[in-house]
Amino acid sequence: MVTKRFVIAALMTSVAALPGTQVAADLKDGIVGGLVGGAVSGIIVNESAKARERNRAPTTTTTTTPQQVYRAPTVSSQQVREEQTALNYFGFPAGTPDGVSGRNTRNAISQYQAHMGYPVNGYLAEHERQFLISSYYRAQSGGVATSQLIAERGQGTRGLLHAYRDEAAGGPQAQSPVMAAIPQGAQVQPSAGFAALPNFMASGGDGPSLASHCNQVSLVTSSNGGFVTAASMQDPRLALSEQFCLARTYAIAEGETMAASLKGITPAQLEEQCRAFGPAMRDHVAALSLQDRGEVIDGVRGFVLQTGQSPAQLAGTGKVCLSVGYRVDNMAVALGSGLLLTALGQEAYGELIGHHLNEGFGTTRRPDLAQGWYLAAIEAIENGATPVFAPGNDGRSELLRRAIPGGVAAPGGTVQPAAALPTFKLD
Repeated sequence: MVTKRFVIAALMTSVAALPGTQVAADLKDGIVGGLVGGAVSGIIVNESAKARERNRAPTTTTTTTPQQVYRAPTVSSQQVREEQTALNYFGFPAGTPDGVSGRNTRNAISQYQAHMGYPVNGYLAEHERQFLISSYYRAQSGGVATSQLIAERGQGTRGLLHAYRDEAAGGPQAQSPVMAAIPQGAQVQPSAGFAALPNFMASGGDGPSLASHCNQVSLVTSSNGGFVTAASMQDPRLALSEQFCLARTYAIAEGETMAASLKGITPAQLEEQCRAFGPAMRDHVAALSLQDRGEVIDGVRGFVLQTGQSPAQLAGTGKVCLSVGYRVDNMAVALGSGLLLTALGQEAYGELIGHHLNEGFGTTRRPDLAQGWYLAAIEAIENGATPVFAPGNDGRSELLRRAIPGGVAAPGGTVQPAAALPTFKLD
């Protein structure tokens, strides 16, 4: 139990939120990759802990005299290189990252342990290693935020370690509008959501392939001479399918642009990490076909509270993993990411949930429930929210209004009843 508390404390530190004003600046300057790196590293630290434990011999103590003898755990050369790289970055000289844990590496670990107030023995306990590595990735991908924090602390890169630890211990943080919207008095259990993630790495999503569907839609669009418009629409379901696939393309492009700013992580590693959204959001995705929009959103906001991560970090991670989910055709990841973004106040992403419910990709087909998601996204944009899909298309909202089940018109406009679902079949 004591070890578990140490691990949870370390995980909380690794995903501590950046100050609200700096987060806004980073987003504006295009370096949101720093936030994504911190949040994703927090996910993978938890998700892969059991896997790493299987590759290590347990830390044990053998009592031969009144003194205890420490048995060093078995660590792979790749893990040692990762440790050496992080130690060097934070100013604990471990020498060339060669994957061999020699005297220089053990001395560097001892310095790190002394700096953090851990027991000094030259060997990393699991929670010590998790904090070191996740802090390294957060610092590497933090951009301007990292530089400013180093300057504020005045200890060089070593000061970052104390800063990250202090933030998790209850340092002042600006409350975001999203967190302020969550009911007062809600019970917060940092890291509980991710600590409970199963060690499950699916090879892909279940159900029909959205990528194949969009390929067929693209062929139909080309043969028709272009996209359906509000004026030319005869088949509402085809119109929605076109907009679904268009939104998917924008989501993939946005996430790939953000992922390109991440350092120290390969596309394959990013894909593996993003798969954690599948099991993490499974219950909320399952609720889509059973509950109305408000109930689902409330459930996801409760999940946000449990993660112990800042909304900005989770939003950045959600955008990257939304891209990954659509790119690899994993509907569990895509739906989980889209739900997370919507619950965090980025209402425009709710359109994606409407499309999934309308067509049945990743969830049971429920056109009746899809309408609420569509309308909330459309109204958010009409009320000033920034469009994220085809932002230059001024007539897109009207097209969606006319095409969605029920044909709901804009306030003050004429209701355009949707025709019966067409016989046109794309799959």
